[in-house]
Amino acid sequence: MSTQTEGSSSAAPSYDIASWRGRIPLLTSLIPMNNCSQAPQTDATRAAAERYLDSWNQSGMDWDAWVEEVQLAKSEFARLINASSDEIAVFSSVSEATSAVASAIEFSGERRKVVVTEAEFPTIGHVWLAQARRGAHVAWVPVRDGVIDADAYDALVDEQTAIVSACHGYYLNGYTQDLASLANLVHARGALLYVDAYQTLGAVPVDVRAIGADFLAAGNLKFLMGIPGIAFLYVRRELVGRLHPLTTGWFGRANPFAFQVKQLDWAATASRFDMGTPPIINAYVARAGMAIINEIGVDDIRRWLEVLGQRLIDGGRERGFTLHGTADMSRKTATTAFVVDDSHSVELTMRRRGIVPSARGPVIRLAPHFYNTIADVDTALDVLASVVPAR
Repeated sequence: MSTQTEGSSSAAPSYDIASWRGRIPLLTSLIPMNNCSQAPQTDATRAAAERYLDSWNQSGMDWDAWVEEVQLAKSEFARLINASSDEIAVFSSVSEATSAVASAIEFSGERRKVVVTEAEFPTIGHVWLAQARRGAHVAWVPVRDGVIDADAYDALVDEQTAIVSACHGYYLNGYTQDLASLANLVHARGALLYVDAYQTLGAVPVDVRAIGADFLAAGNLKFLMGIPGIAFLYVRRELVGRLHPLTTGWFGRANPFAFQVKQLDWAATASRFDMGTPPIINAYVARAGMAIINEIGVDDIRRWLEVLGQRLIDGGRERGFTLHGTADMSRKTATTAFVVDDSHSVELTMRRRGIVPSARGPVIRLAPHFYNTIADVDTALDVLASVVPAR
């Protein structure tokens, strides 16, 4: 651990940050502060993509090896969240994963309510709203002053609730929920808990056993150092046998390669949620990215991101920016959002000046990761200050 105070410009993480920075080519030309949107490429993820391309080029077709790579990626994801690989399904997006879960929930009996927060990424809300045709009724937990009103769950989650859909981190400003407490409430009312961890996994420790989550999904292009086009879903083992998703495909079968067109036999594991041919090259890259996070360790990453996140909050305050959401680092990720006019224009201008932020609605987000330094944060804030007048 660093011997410097956390606020010091010479603070450093417990791992060899210089070595890891040397494996990210983009850092020679830009400062990426957009991990809430897209991770930069590493030598490992590029090599993984090339390994698939070489296999395709040299063998023409090697489905045994390719499908095995998907299984290895499932195992790497399971390691991240303290699950077993047989509790993991693979998809092309979290939208697809959420739809699969929604299709497996019955909305024909007494339990027809879906409780969803206003902090969900829009795709999550859209999936649950689409279930109205199957009898679902969506109730909304409000966002107040940039944070989720946790007290509202008590009134909304009742004996009519089938499932609660709750993001771990708010995509707009990084606010995080206490999922373990929420799971206790949800289960006490006889409902299930679905978690979208896209904005936290890889940056905040996640243990599905400790949380008590029934489902958890995340994609790989953000803090898991991967690319678009792949996502994973955890399904608690005790639930698997009783769930039969309406959105399905041949990889959801007990033996996909039996090619039984007239037989809908379900895999005994969470693979019953798998759909069509999996995203093979994406799985190669995803596994390599997740292996980096597992090698460094999410606990150590989180400790460093607390330093960087606090630096962003304090530095933004010193420069007169308006923070969106909480300033309490114990209740948020390092993703820090400042209110701006025309965030898209701000993003483009900052890019031209060497900083890659992420625009989202009324805010510009600065989202560092394990490889970022105090100097990166200070430079990003200085560039933002040169672009945006203080409020």
